Amino acid sequence: MRRFTHAGRVRHVIDIPEELAATQELYNGDRGREFIAALPALVEEFLERWQLRPDGTPMHGVTALVLPVVRADPYAPAVLKFQLLDEESAGEPVALRLWDGDGAVRLLDHDPVTHTMLLERLDSTRMLSTLPGTRDAVVVIAELLARLTATPAPAGMRRLGDIAQTMLDETPKALEHIPDPRMRRTVADCAAAVREVVDEPGDRLLHWDLHDENVLACDRAPWLAIDPKPLAGDPGFELWPALDNRFDADEIIWRFDAMTDILGLDRARARAWTMGRLLQNALWDIEDGRPLEPRQFEIAHRLRTHRSRQP
Repeated sequence: MRRFTHAGRVRHVIDIPEELAATQELYNGDRGREFIAALPALVEEFLERWQLRPDGTPMHGVTALVLPVVRADPYAPAVLKFQLLDEESAGEPVALRLWDGDGAVRLLDHDPVTHTMLLERLDSTRMLSTLPGTRDAVVVIAELLARLTATPAPAGMRRLGDIAQTMLDETPKALEHIPDPRMRRTVADCAAAVREVVDEPGDRLLHWDLHDENVLACDRAPWLAIDPKPLAGDPGFELWPALDNRFDADEIIWRFDAMTDILGLDRARARAWTMGRLLQNALWDIEDGRPLEPRQFEIAHRLRTHRSRQP
C-alpha cells in the first residue's frame, strides 16, 4: 500500500528521488535501474509532446513517479505518471478509460510504448486516510467499489480465476515453510475456501488495491480512486484492504458486513474470496522470506467465527 511523498527538484525538470531508485532496484533489478536512468529524458519528452509545464513538487510511491503539471490547451491542472510496466500495472489505462472518471481518476492521455499516463489532478493532501471516522472511510470505499465493479472486465484483462488456481497450486509447498501450526492451519483453510469458489471467479472489473491512501478528494467528486491494479473477477476479492486499513480487530465484522451490504454480495462467496487475499499475502510473504503478519490471521479468524454464527 502506497503513500506519495515529496521529492526535491534539480536540473531543469526533476531530481530522481533516492527512495524511488532504491525500490526500483530492489524489486526490478536491472530493469529498475534502466527505468530510473531514463526518467529525466522521459519527463522532458512528455512535457514537450503533450505541451505541459511542471507545476509543483514531484511525488513518488514505491514504483511510480508523479509530476504535477499544467496543460496548455485546455488550461488545466494534471499529473504525469511514469512507471515501469508489469503485469499489475498493464491494465491500468484500460480500466481508467472504461471507468471514464466514474469513481476513479480520469485518464487524459496515454502512451502505450512507455506506459506514461496523463491524469487529472486530484488533491494529494486529502487522502481518505485523513478522514477521522474509520467507519465513514469504509463506507466510502464500499460505495466506490460498487461503482467500479459495475463495469464488466474487458477481454485480455488478467483474470482472478487464473490467479486463484496458481495460488492453489503453490499452497502445498508453501505450507511446508510455515512452522506455526495455527498459522499453517489457517492458510490451509484459506486455500480450502478458495477451492470452493475457484470455478466461478467472476467477470467484474476489479481495482484490487482500493485502500484508504488510494482514494483522494477533488473538486468534481468527494472521493475518487487512483492507482488500480485491475483484474477480472468477483468483487468479494476487493474487500481485504478496507478490513486491514487502520486495523482494529473489533471492527472487522462491522466492516465486512457493511461492505457486503453496500455491494450486494453473497457473504459466503465474499468471505471465501477475502480468505483468498490472506492466502495471496501469505504466499508472497513466504516467497520473499518475510514473517507472516499476525493481524492478517486475526482477520481470517474473525471471519471464520462470524461464519459459524450465520443462520
